[in-house]
Amino acid sequence: MATHRAETDRTPRTDEPVLRVGGPAPARRGRVRRLLPRGIALLTSVWTLVVLINGHAALPFQRIVTIEAKMASKADYFGDPEVQRLLVRHGIRVRITRMGSREIAAQSYEGYDVVFPSGQPASDQITRKRATEGRPVTAYRPFVSPIVLATYREYAQTLADHAIAEPLTGAPAGAEPLYYRLDMKKFLGVTRAGTRWNDLGLQKHGGTHNDNRVLAQTSHICESNSAGTYLGLVSYVDHTVGPHADRRGGGIPRSAAEADAFARDIKELLNGQGMPASDKNRTYVSPEGRSTSPISVIYEHQFLAHQIRAEARTGRVDDERVLLYPSTRFVTEPQLIALTPEGDRLGRLVTDDPALRRRAMELGFRVGADDNSASNSAGEALTRFLSEHHIQVPALSEDDTKAVLPQLPLFERMVELVGDCAPVPRATGTEAP
Repeated sequence: MATHRAETDRTPRTDEPVLRVGGPAPARRGRVRRLLPRGIALLTSVWTLVVLINGHAALPFQRIVTIEAKMASKADYFGDPEVQRLLVRHGIRVRITRMGSREIAAQSYEGYDVVFPSGQPASDQITRKRATEGRPVTAYRPFVSPIVLATYREYAQTLADHAIAEPLTGAPAGAEPLYYRLDMKKFLGVTRAGTRWNDLGLQKHGGTHNDNRVLAQTSHICESNSAGTYLGLVSYVDHTVGPHADRRGGGIPRSAAEADAFARDIKELLNGQGMPASDKNRTYVSPEGRSTSPISVIYEHQFLAHQIRAEARTGRVDDERVLLYPSTRFVTEPQLIALTPEGDRLGRLVTDDPALRRRAMELGFRVGADDNSASNSAGEALTRFLSEHHIQVPALSEDDTKAVLPQLPLFERMVELVGDCAPVPRATGTEAP
């Protein structure tokens, strides 16, 4: 009975009520424990993706420097996603203000780290101006690209029928040639005569009919370096081996009066194309190009890049599109001009970095040591690259004439007269032009 007495005599329990603030803590702790592994897994996945994309584990914590640049057509290189990725790995992002080479040379470039006109005359003016101001610059030539005339096989064959063009050597046995030599004197002769494609028998090659004049079409002369360079090329041919070859001066004007006369001599050879397109290469590679622009003035690298893409996509080159190399040639030598230490670093990178050099070749440029042979063969590095991708290599003659452009003020005068262009505005004061 002792046990019974202890149970009945126990003092009743009087615990204080428990004050609970907020929600049920045990449930919240459980939710956190469940979500935490998922969050860690998500962050790990994102981190892995960043590393895979950029190939650089420290990149998310790396300082990215934005380089301000004024560029002409070679801005396409810096707009390439792979080039951008490679530059970001080096902590560089390039922000581009795009304009024509003539505008770059004529306007102020204060506040910019780099300027990159597409042509030699504009580059020379910028470097000379900075030198006279006591602010010398460093100029880099990361790549070069000749001016070429891009066309379609039936048009090249039609020109070959009349000895205006001839296939270059080097095509593999059984393969159609991708490259032709264009006799500029004969070509400009049929243009001046108003000859039409049907007159040359174009229809014999695939039944194509085209009653338009035989001429090369360019981008806008007032804006495009390639168009302006072709103007200079046409003038040089016309005044050395053409109907105006008796003029003195070695094919280039030496004064404002001569520049005006030279421009009038060739204006009809360039102004019969109608409304020029802003980007002839885009027209050329489009399905409509064959009928709207049978011969387009572009850069060699644009054609080669098209063939490299075609081979990668289909396993074969686009043998319907071919190149005409003018018998008188002018190789554009774009110079990346560094105005600041940051610009200098960019110049060194695109010139020396193996990955960026290789990407330039993949985009069709002649790079590095190829510069010295750019006006003749494709150069050793580009030759190897094209051969590896089963693309014919252009083998140009050492005997072809190299054209010379007039000094920039006279060249601009010719461009303005032929293209009816408004004069390019010039900066005032002490700023660079």
